[in-house]
Order: sequence, then C-alpha cells, then structure tokens
Amino acid sequence: MTHFAGPRTRHSLLVALAILAVVGTVAACSGGAAIGDRQLEPAGNPLPAASAAPAEAPQNDQSGSGSQGGSANGGPPLYDVTRPELLIIKTGQLSLEVQGIDAALAAATGKISTLGGYVSGSERRGDGDQMVATVTYRIPASQWDEALVALRGLATKVLGEQTQTQDVTGQVVDLGARITNLRATEAALQAIMARATKISDVLEVQSQLTDVRGQIEQLSTERQHLTEQAAYSTLTVAYSLKAQAAVVVSQKKFDPNDEIDKASASLVDVLQALVTAGIWFAIVWLPILLVLGIVGVVTFLVLRRLVPRRPDIGPGPGIGPGPGTGPILPAPTEGQP
Repeated sequence: MTHFAGPRTRHSLLVALAILAVVGTVAACSGGAAIGDRQLEPAGNPLPAASAAPAEAPQNDQSGSGSQGGSANGGPPLYDVTRPELLIIKTGQLSLEVQGIDAALAAATGKISTLGGYVSGSERRGDGDQMVATVTYRIPASQWDEALVALRGLATKVLGEQTQTQDVTGQVVDLGARITNLRATEAALQAIMARATKISDVLEVQSQLTDVRGQIEQLSTERQHLTEQAAYSTLTVAYSLKAQAAVVVSQKKFDPNDEIDKASASLVDVLQALVTAGIWFAIVWLPILLVLGIVGVVTFLVLRRLVPRRPDIGPGPGIGPGPGTGPILPAPTEGQP
C-alpha cells in the first residue's frame, strides 16, 4: 500500500474528489438526456427489431398522409404508445349504478382477480337506498381495457368515467443513468479510500461515500416506485343504487304509527312539564309567597300604629251653611232675650 506523505498528497486527494464529483454530475445529466431522447424518439424513426412492428400504423384514408413520424399538416411528431419500452401510469375513476351493492362488489372482485388484479382499498358509507361503496383496484396495465369492460357490464347505468395517463419513461431512463454514474463514482471513491492512510483522509472519503450511497438508494427507490406504478394501474370505482322517485320516497317517509307515537310522546312531554311546574310551585314558590305576604301584612300594621292620625278640620271663614241646613234666624237685638 502506498503511503501519502505531506500536505501535497492530501491536496492531490482533494482535487481528485472534486474532479470525480463534477464528472459524475455531468455524466449523469448528459447520460440521462441522451438515453431519454433515444427512448422517446418518434415512431417513424428506425427502431430495434423487437419494436419495429408495433411502430407501424394504418394510413389515414381521408388525409392521404398518416405516418407515425408526423401529423398530416406538418405538426409535432406522433409517438407510438404500443412500444413495449414505454412506461405509462394509468389512473381512472368509474361511477356505476347497480342493482345491489354486495352482489356487485363480489362480482367485481372476482373479475378483477381473474385479470390478475387485486383490491387495494375500500370504503362504504350511507345506509339503505343511500348506501355508496367505493373500491380501489390495482390492475395489470395490459389488462386495463378488459377490466373497464368487465366492470361496466356489472352496472345498470354508467354514471361517470374518467381516465388519466402519465408517461414516465423519460424519468425512469434518467434515473437509471444517474444511478449508473453514481455507482461509478462510488467505485472510484472506494479505490481512493483503499490507498488512504491518514485518518482525516479516510473520514473525508467516507463522508463522500455515504452521500453517494444515499443518493443511489433514493434514486433506486424512486425508479422502482415509478416502475410498479406503470406495471399496475389504479382504478377507483364507486357503486351506488338507483335513485327512487320523489313520490315513493315521500310515501316511505309517512308512517301513521310513527306519527301516533310522536304525538303521544309530545302529549306526555306537555303533561310532564305541567306536573313539574305544579310540583315546583307547591314546594318552592308557594312557601316563599306566603312568607312574603305575612311580612307585608305585619309591616302595614306596624306602620299604621306608628303614624299619628290627623284631626278633622271644620269649614273655613266666610263659608255659610250649605243648602238644606234649615232657615237662617235674625240676630237678637239688645233687650231681647
């Protein structure tokens, strides 16, 4: 093993690490772009022998020019979605009206299982005629159309349908190129560590290795997730019952026995309220009112005795007797009795 001696050797090691990091980054970007362009080239361009046949498409009889290499009016090139190397993530939502929820769920599970799919989640809410069941299926991408046809056959009416697709071919190719370059950087760092003797150099290289390995694991997980999403499509199906007419719903809501029970319950509540009020009045308010009445009478009697009565005042001067008091006699003269 070669031993590093002096700061010059350490400086050379740092320069080598910096060069490896720059080269790895540039190679990852350029490699991913080059491979992505090669994988996503128009179907009219030459393809490998395995995918050359699906690239052909029938001619458009009306336009006279229907090649896959470009549109009839010179627009952007068209791509062949049947190529096996394309990775397409398919998702969809389906709303079905069925005769019975339980029977439809059992039949749908059997059909999806036959196609190689499975149930990844379910939810049920409501009761009676308002019940709605929502189920999420994972279906092999190659069986997507067959699954849609099978599920539509279970419904009395298709209330809604929506599908989306996402091409992740370029992302997966770019991730693969970045992983390859990072693994090359990892190998170079391991070779440098094998020649390092100083603890500081070993720790620095080990830090670079840890960072590179973390990036490799993250990118590998992301690539695997995209691949699995493209291999198994996701379909969410909502099952509901047929909505009943308003007249039928109103008839079902009216129940004479139920109304009698409600009226009886209301009468009992009123009687209970009256009895409760009487009990509270007899036990609580009546004694209070009696005490207040006694206190009021005693207070009135005491005040009546303490306050003196005013004397009667006769008529004032100049006020003669009133009519009907008898005749007015003349005043007696002197010498007369």
